[in-house]
Amino acid sequence: MIKELSVKTSSRVELLDITHMVEGVVSQSKTKSGILTLYVPHTTAGVTINENADPSVRKDIIKELNKVIPFDDNYSHLEGNAAAHIKASIIGCSETILIENGSLVLGTWQGIYFCEFDGPRTRKVIVKITEG
Repeated sequence: MIKELSVKTSSRVELLDITHMVEGVVSQSKTKSGILTLYVPHTTAGVTINENADPSVRKDIIKELNKVIPFDDNYSHLEGNAAAHIKASIIGCSETILIENGSLVLGTWQGIYFCEFDGPRTRKVIVKITEG
């Protein structure tokens, strides 16, 4: 089963919690056991799993990424979004999550984040569930 999610971001750089959207796909699929793959088909966005109990974690991740990879640093890329490409490469474009007993196997504090680095935009997240 493959499903495409639409994610709308509102900032240039943003970590958007999409855990509930992904859980909805699992529920809709009625899959009891399997593997879920998330894939972001964009070169200036990514996906990661991290703490979702304290929103300051997202702010800290963004702050440090922006510090290490500033928006303006005499990049050669002509579009002006080289920093977004670098951040997306570091974060990555996919995640794999187990499904057991009809639920995502995530740690107590874990959530799934769509990572926008060149927004605001409307983006895609592709979800594939393999039963087994």
